[in-house]
Amino acid sequence: MSNSVSDLIDRLHREADQDRPAEETPDVGIVMGSDSDLETMMTGGRRRGAYDAFVDELGFAEQTDYEEPPEERFTFETYVTSAHRTPDLMTAYAETAEERGLEVVIAGAGGKSADLPNMTASIAYPLPVIGVPVQEKSVDSVIGMPTGAPLVAVDAGKSFNAALSAAQILARQHEAVRERLVDYHDGLREGVGDVSRRLHDQGTANFSSE
Repeated sequence: MSNSVSDLIDRLHREADQDRPAEETPDVGIVMGSDSDLETMMTGGRRRGAYDAFVDELGFAEQTDYEEPPEERFTFETYVTSAHRTPDLMTAYAETAEERGLEVVIAGAGGKSADLPNMTASIAYPLPVIGVPVQEKSVDSVIGMPTGAPLVAVDAGKSFNAALSAAQILARQHEAVRERLVDYHDGLREGVGDVSRRLHDQGTANFSSE
């Protein structure tokens, strides 16, 4: 076993043994099978990602040090835990997730054998896991869980929606998150109303030339 993998596994178990207060631990874990999935899972590319949803829209912060959380009350963390190349790390992450204070995990993987969301959900059960197929060809693999092995999933590449779904889960216990979700939705609603009014009042030709 490489030192980096064994060190990470040891770190996860040490953190699980600390029993830190919920307000000091990450609320959401984001894992992906490879750093090549980072653009889809987090930010950039053709569509906005989970990082954009959490940071720009909901006021979360990324927690990079378990023992020194950021000032923001709600946080998320990110790891690469390949189901095929580092199954031991994936297992350690899923096994310790709840004890480390996570309330929900977002797991994304690509390729035809996108097993990370499925395996993470199986091991972390009953902690809720939201699967993100990184590519269209990953959809069947991610959603193909048998009866009795639940995994919520979003459409291919839509980690932004996965972040919103994770926030919805948190909102059942945290009113502040619920209020942020409502504010975000109200902003979308107003945006549609503004576009509709300008389209009608200006006419199609003038609106399209803006």
